[in-house]
Amino acid sequence: MDVIQISDLRGRPRAPRPEEVNLNFSEKAVRELEQLLNHYPDKKSAILPCLWIAQREYGGYLPSEAIAEVALRLDRSYAEIEGVATFYTMYHVGHPTGKHLIEVCTCLSCHLCGAYRLADHIKSKLGIDWGETTPDGMFTIEEVECLDACDRAPVLQISDQYYGPVDDKTVDAILEKLKSETSPSTVRLADEIVQAQLHKRDQEKVSGN
Repeated sequence: MDVIQISDLRGRPRAPRPEEVNLNFSEKAVRELEQLLNHYPDKKSAILPCLWIAQREYGGYLPSEAIAEVALRLDRSYAEIEGVATFYTMYHVGHPTGKHLIEVCTCLSCHLCGAYRLADHIKSKLGIDWGETTPDGMFTIEEVECLDACDRAPVLQISDQYYGPVDDKTVDAILEKLKSETSPSTVRLADEIVQAQLHKRDQEKVSGN
């Protein structure tokens, strides 16, 4: 077996070349990124906000094409961008999530207040298990660590909304309401974070006002 010598590893992995990547950012997304880059001393510092733009542009998750596009636009390697994206749980890497991601807190307070029993109800109602998505692409359910809302245990997070305390009846009503929403909450959350990162004057420039 060949042994790779440290001296053979020269520099960081290269960024993707333009001909290797399909660029799917909208014109608005490109303008937003240009404005956000003005907030930072270098392109590397903008990895997190650029990933939020990509998560919105790619429908609520980050396929390999999205990772490659971020790497190209920020002149970083694919491996570096993938490493950042997979470190943070709010970025959804590799596989699509449903239009609505249901995050169930199962830490101590929520656990004592019946989080696992509630999760079993949700999984039974939707016919899926942790990390799975319903066949119609509507819902994904995930177990998460403390949502820092112990006074409202058991708690769910869906997009930027906390729901708690919840029981079977409350959850059923939430699911029915979400089924009627036309826009995916995963995409909406990503856009809200992007807009929060832009200054008001930046938003005006992006919109052309």
